[in-house]
Amino acid sequence: MRLADFIEQNVCLIADGAQAFAATQAPHGVHLDETALRDHIPEILLAVVADLRTKQSTEAQLLESEGRVSVLDGPRTPASTHGMLRAKGGFDINQMVAEYRALRAAVLRLWIDAHEPSKQSFDDMIRFNEAIDQAISESVSYFSKEAESWRQVFLGVLGHDLRAPLSVIVTTSDLLSRMTRDGPYSEQTQRIVRSGMRMSKLLDDLLDYSRTQLGVGVRIVRSECCLSEVLSEEIDLLRTALPEATIRFYRSGPVRGSFDASRMREVLANLVGNAYKYGEGGSAILVSLARTAGGVELVVRNRGAPLPSSSLDELFNPLRRGLQPATSGERTSLGLGLFIVREIVKAHRGEVVGESARGKTTFTVRIPLQA
Repeated sequence: MRLADFIEQNVCLIADGAQAFAATQAPHGVHLDETALRDHIPEILLAVVADLRTKQSTEAQLLESEGRVSVLDGPRTPASTHGMLRAKGGFDINQMVAEYRALRAAVLRLWIDAHEPSKQSFDDMIRFNEAIDQAISESVSYFSKEAESWRQVFLGVLGHDLRAPLSVIVTTSDLLSRMTRDGPYSEQTQRIVRSGMRMSKLLDDLLDYSRTQLGVGVRIVRSECCLSEVLSEEIDLLRTALPEATIRFYRSGPVRGSFDASRMREVLANLVGNAYKYGEGGSAILVSLARTAGGVELVVRNRGAPLPSSSLDELFNPLRRGLQPATSGERTSLGLGLFIVREIVKAHRGEVVGESARGKTTFTVRIPLQA
């Protein structure tokens, strides 16, 4: 008997065994009924049967065996749904994969016990193992996607809940700072205020990261404004916050358009802060703003050790930092600054690129004037 026929005739028997094994893997303290334990196992077996009966080229067979068949881009399969529901059910990834190991072993054992192996049996076994591996790949991909989604929800809820107590800390410390101004504890209270503001910035970055990972993206609110004035005000604040840095700002007249002014200030602050931390100590940070055909171009340049193009591209990814150690300022961060810059620029329908050559590192932001 061919393996596809055997599986089709014994779907219920095989699924019963898989259900019993799933019960041993269920998370402690979580009650799953028979339907939840049996989840999509018969459908997965029938999908394997259909795969075994489908003629397959050598190239397609190789792609499937090496796990190079697209999983997340294609239609939802029983295996992908199984992985997603196992993640929601509290299983860990090892428990879910163990189900497939048991399923594979049970099918082959029952089949071998039921009939004498033939020449075709080896081909069936190869195809069966490839089909099970493909099902595992689909389940793992959707399991990971679902688990990551819940992690981002947790980060979002945590960040939201931390905002209120942090706001109280910052407000109270600011009040104490004003009351003790010119007093013996003035510096200590100022330190609390600065630390609170730093925590608030980290929390905002974390929430932005969480939103983008959930597919929501960074939220912007456009309004008509003069970007030259907005960024000039931010430059003044940066000079106060970074007294050791030399920041030169060049602008070619007023640049009016539809922007989220607060977010654009954040873009500038992150780029200048990055240049200050990783640039050559004592060298000036050059910032320029100019109007282009239908848009605006913001450039931040600093002197420093050259970076390979691959490293520059990597800097825009979340939770990544450059290979070069910071030369000034804050040495610890979440590695989200340039990632947030990219997401804000994307939300404005623009682009940001980095370039490093001849001892200079340049980040260029190009954004259309209107939405």
